[in-house]
Amino acid sequence: MSTVDTRREEKRDQRSEHVIAEFRNNPSVRRLRRPMIEGGSRRFELTYVREGSRGATPLLVLPGGPGLASVLPYHRHRALAARREFDVIMVEHRGIGLSRHDDLGHDLPFGALTVDAAADDLTAVLDDCGVDRAIVLGSSYGAYLAQTFGAKQPERVAGMVLDSTFSTASDFAVARDEVRRRLWHGEDPATAGVAARVRELVTDGVIPGDEAASVVPVFYELGGSAMAHRLLDAVTAGRWGPWRWVHRLADDDLGKPSRYVLERDLISAMFYRELFDLEPDGLPLDQSLAFAKHAKGFPAFEGEPRCLLSALENFTWPTAVLTAERDLRTVRPVAERTARLLPNGVLVPFRDMSHSVLDNHPVAAFNAARGVALGQHHRLPAMAPKLAALPSGSARSLLGLGLRAWLTMARH
Repeated sequence: MSTVDTRREEKRDQRSEHVIAEFRNNPSVRRLRRPMIEGGSRRFELTYVREGSRGATPLLVLPGGPGLASVLPYHRHRALAARREFDVIMVEHRGIGLSRHDDLGHDLPFGALTVDAAADDLTAVLDDCGVDRAIVLGSSYGAYLAQTFGAKQPERVAGMVLDSTFSTASDFAVARDEVRRRLWHGEDPATAGVAARVRELVTDGVIPGDEAASVVPVFYELGGSAMAHRLLDAVTAGRWGPWRWVHRLADDDLGKPSRYVLERDLISAMFYRELFDLEPDGLPLDQSLAFAKHAKGFPAFEGEPRCLLSALENFTWPTAVLTAERDLRTVRPVAERTARLLPNGVLVPFRDMSHSVLDNHPVAAFNAARGVALGQHHRLPAMAPKLAALPSGSARSLLGLGLRAWLTMARH
């Protein structure tokens, strides 16, 4: 890492520490003593945040990762939800951010990091808030955790929004197949041209095949085929800045924690032990290569906590399954299967959007939650275009805007 990068990271951490110090003194941020391991005597402080009007509809929001914090990165999201008459509760996941350490300031042990323990934390927080039942909105891994919570505590669920969801470790293989279908084989007419160029450039050795798996899908998710073509135009012309930047970000996303925002380094023990069991297969665009590299030093896969596919059949509450057209991480076929298995579920498809509606268009996600709370979830599929057309309320699209500007300049 360069000296400039090191200084930039130090400044970023200092800013995070300053903001977190303010949050620690905020009355909306609370701490709850929780056992590290069920039945054990050692405890730690689990942090959660609650904003909005008491007496409004309780909304339990679970972000993805696993590794995304709740307190710092989602403060604007909570304000958006509170304005939609929600009593918003977010739990800082054990092993992350403000819930990362034991009483001595040490990282929680790997044994304390399980999906079931995280789901039990949610129950404890609702108890502490005096909330009997809540609408549960989970995105990506948060949707997996929401399903686990529903399986363990069905009486605490009033409704669900499963955004960019998956339900089993085998769903990662489905996602890999979908990446290849669109961006290597070109079976989708909208991506056939991109796929042909990717195949040609990888075969000719112009772009590294292992890097293509972590770079091309990101550009496609952010801006569709047009943006992917601009990326390939740039590298063909020898302009590698955007490619290298995104490849480095992908490595950092897995291996380098961003304090109080995205901390995968510790929680990855749970991810590889309970959720991820995809081995590289030697074929093109294999996104598991990056995970296989990162998995060294963490426990091997032992098995999923339970069969969520079977549990879904008992989820009788209203559920909206949100799925984005360009999502290549939790893909449309998985969302369609989830909606089919739910007795009272509907599929809500969003066009021209990438992974995690919560992150990219929180206004749409919270309006979907409002529809669920009002018992109007069956109207949401037809309303999806109108929801997507609302102002998003998110700043995360700035990454996409920055890459578009970079690629536009690279063409001149």
